Amino acid sequence: MPGTHDAFGARWHTTRSAGRYLLGVLATATVTLLAAPLFCAPTVARPWAERHRRDAGAQLTKPVEPRARPTRRTLGWLLAHVAIGLPAGALTLLILGCLAATPLVTALWWAFPSAPWLPVISFPLTGWGSALPLGLANLLVLAALTALVLPPLARAHARCCLAILATTPEERLVERVTELTRTRADVLQAHSAELRRIERDLHDGTQARLVAIAVRLAVAGETLSDDSEAAVLVRQAHAETEGAMTELRSVIRAIYPPILADQGLSGALTTLTTRAGVPTRVEVGALGEVPAAVEAITYFAVTEALANVARHSRATRAAVRVTRDGALLRAEITDDGIGGARATQGSGLDGVRRRAAALDGGMSLSSPRGGPTVITVELPCA
Repeated sequence: MPGTHDAFGARWHTTRSAGRYLLGVLATATVTLLAAPLFCAPTVARPWAERHRRDAGAQLTKPVEPRARPTRRTLGWLLAHVAIGLPAGALTLLILGCLAATPLVTALWWAFPSAPWLPVISFPLTGWGSALPLGLANLLVLAALTALVLPPLARAHARCCLAILATTPEERLVERVTELTRTRADVLQAHSAELRRIERDLHDGTQARLVAIAVRLAVAGETLSDDSEAAVLVRQAHAETEGAMTELRSVIRAIYPPILADQGLSGALTTLTTRAGVPTRVEVGALGEVPAAVEAITYFAVTEALANVARHSRATRAAVRVTRDGALLRAEITDDGIGGARATQGSGLDGVRRRAAALDGGMSLSSPRGGPTVITVELPCA
């Protein structure tokens, strides 16, 4: 019958897969036991464990995601793999060995007719009339035992393997943070390229067109009578165009100050401090490649801090120090003024805080009465 045939085929496939899996477990558990010092090394233990996770997942028809980093559970799995894998594999080898040996024993009954060799149902064999029925009975019993024992045994071992090597919530959190850090670096790079493109398009495209329009309007205004209505309209249009260009320059500086594109962060800060209202010392360390968004926020933070120093602090000197520690860029602005600075809502320093937070960074402010004031901005570069 087709249904019976299909069910038998599925059962045979499952049993064969389970037997192959358990024999592999026996082999790898034996190798692990014999070369334990080697497999305890992290560089070997991790791929070894990942291979068995994949095999266990395949046995359970369950997809297994690769782990981003090795965990402390790997050593525990090595011990469990030997402790559980050896008995499970040995039992599998015994059952399959008996199943494979039964036809051979039946065929050679005449060599040792008095020996009860058959593994399950065994009597002294006196002829082919007793050897063949007993051999067939043993084959059927062993085949049934194989089909009943091996698949659940393989599934139990696979579940145990996955349970031991499963990541904990803390490890999943670490993996998630690692993934978010990587994707944030990609977003920063894309954002940097987009900022530069927008600044270039506005500066070289829109601003240039507005300048051309303003020049034409100025020329048109010169050619018209001063008292004509057209001249008044042209002069108004010229004034509005000039105002639009002023606003556009402010937008460009807010998006990505052109001085950063021209001189880089170090040069831009040096130029900025020479224009500060108080004598300012600037120190910029080796920063490496810094995303454009981080450069823009750092420049904005220093600009705002120095503006506050000039307006409110009564300081006689200030200092700007920018360093990088791994993936973290730190800008520190200090002054010897009277202190009392606050990052109240809506203030310039609050704007610095919000910009830094947008990149998963932060700003700290220390400004006791009497000074000094220290503003520290930390921004991730990756």
